This record gives sequence, C-alpha cells and structure tokens, in this order.
Amino acid sequence: MGQPPLETHPFAPFIRTLGRGQKGSRSLSQDEAFEAMGMILEGQVEPEQLGAFLMLIRVKEETPDEVAGFVRAVRWTIQLPENIPAVDLDWSSYAGKRRHLPWFLLSVLLLADQGVKVFMHGLKGRKDNRIYTPQALEFLGLPVSDSLAEAAQRLETHTFAYVNLERISPRLQQIIDLREILGLRSPVHTVSRMLNPFLAPHQMQGIFHPGYLAIHQGAAALLEQAHMAVIKGDGGEIEASPDSSCRVLSVNQQRCNEEEWPPLLATRELKPKSLELELLPQLWRGEIEHKYGTAAVINTLAVTLQMMQKQSRREDALAMATEWWQTRSKDLI
Repeated sequence: MGQPPLETHPFAPFIRTLGRGQKGSRSLSQDEAFEAMGMILEGQVEPEQLGAFLMLIRVKEETPDEVAGFVRAVRWTIQLPENIPAVDLDWSSYAGKRRHLPWFLLSVLLLADQGVKVFMHGLKGRKDNRIYTPQALEFLGLPVSDSLAEAAQRLETHTFAYVNLERISPRLQQIIDLREILGLRSPVHTVSRMLNPFLAPHQMQGIFHPGYLAIHQGAAALLEQAHMAVIKGDGGEIEASPDSSCRVLSVNQQRCNEEEWPPLLATRELKPKSLELELLPQLWRGEIEHKYGTAAVINTLAVTLQMMQKQSRREDALAMATEWWQTRSKDLI
C-alpha cells in the first residue's frame, strides 16, 4: 500500500496566495489577513512559514486591506484593562532618531501640558546608534509604564503615558526582532504603529518611506479611525522636519485628504556632530535657544493640532502651536 497523501498545513493557502508568481499571486483580503495574523499570534504557524509569509508581503508591500486585517487581529488578542481611559490621542514611536534629537517629544509634552491625554507606544530600542523614546523619556524623568493597565491608571490622573510594544503584544515584539535574522523590516512594523489599543479618536503616524503614506491612510480609513494624520517624519518618527516640505495625508471622518506643508526654515540644517539629550530639557526650560529644535516642535505640534480639528488652516495651526510653546509650563521637566 502506498503512503497516504500528506495533509496541507492550514496556513499554507495564505503563502500560496501570496507566492504563486506574477500572474497567479494576489494580496490578501482584509478577512484573510485577519485570519492569517490570528494564526500567527496563536502559534499555529511553523517558523519557516512565518518567514516566508513576512518576506512575501515585504517584497510586494502590504496593502491597506492587509494592514487593517492584521491590526484587527492583534487588537483581538490585546488584554485591555477593565477601566479603559478616555484617551484623546494615540502616538506611536517605532523608529528611533539618529540625525536629530527627538524634538517631537516636546510637542507631545505641549499637548499634555494643555490637557490633551496622550498615549504613546513604541519600541524599547535596538543595539544601534539611534535614540529611542524610552531612553529619552527616562532622561526627561518621565515614567515608562509596565503594562496597559498601569498606563490606564496613570492616565486617570495624568495626561501622558507610554508603554513598550513588548508589554502590549509580546508576540509582535518577537516578530519585529526577526529583523536581525531576516535582514529586512516586516509588515509588523506598520501594524504596530497603527495599533491604537485604547481606540483614541485621534491618531498620529510617522513613516520613513514615502510609499507607505497612502498605505497608512487607507488602512486608517478601513479601520474607521475618526481622525488620523501620517507624515514622512525625520528618521521615521512623528516629527515634521522644519527645513523641508512635509506631505500630510489624513483621514477625517472617512474623508481622505492630502496637503503639502512648506518648510519653516529657509535653509537645510546640518546634522549635528553628536546628539545631546540634555538639550531637550534645556530648550523646554528656556535655558538655551535652538532654531531647528524650536521649529521642529512647533511644526510637529501644528500638524497634530490641524489633525485634531483644533484649527483648519495651516497658518492658524502654526499660530496656535507657537502660542502653546510660548506659554508652556517650563517647570514641567
């Protein structure tokens, strides 16, 4: 008697769909992406399958439908605290900074100083030459919460909280860590940025590769995100570079918009020889002047204020951001 035919692994059809070649392959539907990511998160996928799946999507680039399906699946697995805080703004930080300091953190502090409840999530960091947000927060004396429950508790009495991805979804962190083995980023980087675990009505996104702007925008619309803006930020973080133009793609109640913001500064800023974190609190307290840093803070804040419907025109958003900067609580850090 011959050997019985081998059963096809349940995850194999997803790889087959993506990898049949130029004429036979296609992207996943949102429901297929949801099912595939669900199997990955539940450990129902072989390591070889996971690597093939991630790289097939990386080569063709993920679609808005795939990202939306992946995000929905991850959200389904996140253990939320019983008392979910009313967060105003979700802010992701997954890239790290190596050209300029993370000036965007001062933009976030301005929002928090004005009573906007901001939840931030991101990567703990890699062994490279970048400054990651947890490192900067520690330097500024701002706490990093150990869990979503701790962040929720903090947001009951404060206006800012941060949690590392590994505390939100350990499995996603494990997949991101495969970058050192695979040699490439994976779609999980996009998914992590869009998690918005507390479902804040406003969401800011930063990417490095311009081609991902429309992907983030489209996925946000599919996820019915009320208000979202995505920019090609400095280093891939949510920081609107003040010395170059900035494309802002946004979603406002299912309407997709695009606007080009001209640079605030007349000339390009040279990369500093070193990144000195002490400049952040010194600028905040008014102990030093820093033309680029101040412009980066104001520009990033203005994009956020426009996305949050605080102002509709760029000029008015910049004026409001400037006023917030000039009237900040200098003893906050």
